[in-house]
Amino acid sequence: MIKVLHIVGARPQFIKLFPLHLEMKERGFNQKILHTGQHFDKNMSDVFFNEMGIPQPDFNLNIHSLSHGAMTGRMIEGIETILLNENFDYVIVYGDTNSTAAGAIAAKKLKIKVIHVEAGLRNFDNEMPEELNRLITDKISDLLFCPTEHCVSNLITENAINVRHTGDLMYDSIKIFKDKLKPSSKPYILFTCHRAENTTKKTLTEIIKTLNVISEDIDIIFPTHPRTKKILDTLDIKLNFKCIPPASYLEFLQLLNGSKYLITDSGGAVKEAYFLNKPSVLLLEKPVWPELVKEGVCYNCKSNEQDILDAFNKIKNKKINFNENIFGDGNSRKYMCDIIESYE
Repeated sequence: MIKVLHIVGARPQFIKLFPLHLEMKERGFNQKILHTGQHFDKNMSDVFFNEMGIPQPDFNLNIHSLSHGAMTGRMIEGIETILLNENFDYVIVYGDTNSTAAGAIAAKKLKIKVIHVEAGLRNFDNEMPEELNRLITDKISDLLFCPTEHCVSNLITENAINVRHTGDLMYDSIKIFKDKLKPSSKPYILFTCHRAENTTKKTLTEIIKTLNVISEDIDIIFPTHPRTKKILDTLDIKLNFKCIPPASYLEFLQLLNGSKYLITDSGGAVKEAYFLNKPSVLLLEKPVWPELVKEGVCYNCKSNEQDILDAFNKIKNKKINFNENIFGDGNSRKYMCDIIESYE
């Protein structure tokens, strides 16, 4: 029986974990889950496990609210302690958070095989913590599961080995839950914002000021990330649109499905928007998913008023074709398990 440890710590990782854990359970894998604690708020963590039926983590390090170096270092130490007391065949890490890099480093130093889910993603901005986590994790992983052909190309350019094009687990999750979603009778924009570079007082004020302008013509709904809410409470600016608590996975999908547009700084959210045929604006200078920009379904921009308005006007005035799915067929979990079962 193959024994695996899933290492997760943030919302997008719980969503990717769900379908793969489900498939592995059906195939008889021996699985354990380690939660680093990176997302610790109940609305950002517990509700996902409860709502999606993921078993509660076997281990929880409760590491959060620290600098990048301190967080990653403590995670490596905590993960290593658990790995030394168990006998795992594989450690599976997801995405590009500090939890991802820490899990890969701890496992590799103990000669445990590492699988990176969502490998090959690049935006070539080495000042971005997520990019550093991607580079480190891809370099030392034994199996690299890529969500798109573009990600495969990135890794081939870097001379990586054991690269597999599997598709995206987030699409698997959406396909599983899609029938539960309902349309909305009134058009609105769904807005999210959480990245450190967008939650400084200066930048967040600029973003809110711009959205206040946009909200004169269409409603905006803003589920707030805990970090963003802290900064919002200190700003000397009024929000002329609806601010709500963090949404659970199904709540967020329902909000997204009912929306007309998405404005966000989340790479995962723009993918979910694509899966639900919603055009999006990504508040990042460099695109997380150039595939979506190329398809014309997502426009990335700097977080200033003119650039945001320009990008929004582009998606508002363009007829968009969502016919081609570049993230697989919704069966990524099956392909991943097939590869793991046949890997030596």
